[in-house]
Amino acid sequence: MKGVAAVLFVVACGGAGAPVEDPARAREAMVREQVEARGVTDARTLAALRKVERHLFVPPALAALAYADHPLPIGEGQTISQPYIVAVMTEAIRLRGGEKVLEIGTGSGYQAAVLA
Repeated sequence: MKGVAAVLFVVACGGAGAPVEDPARAREAMVREQVEARGVTDARTLAALRKVERHLFVPPALAALAYADHPLPIGEGQTISQPYIVAVMTEAIRLRGGEKVLEIGTGSGYQAAVLA
């Protein structure tokens, strides 16, 4: 919850709202520094995180923070989970391709996009 409060403070102070300068680089850094560094090794999970453009799943005012290591508010009291949590949940179900997944409570749609 402290992370969300910090994000809201940054937004209120005008520190967010800029677009992501280099989304591909930000995604790669997110995967290396937040996900692989914490032990997520599943190749499909890592490939999905590298492909799905997380900044498209957050409010435009928070796009510059999309690849940061914390959840972000997406409206209606909901948050998009931090990238590491999405990775752990994705790796845990051990998808191999061709399965059908019902993802309940997806909020922003990011987790569903990663699973797809």
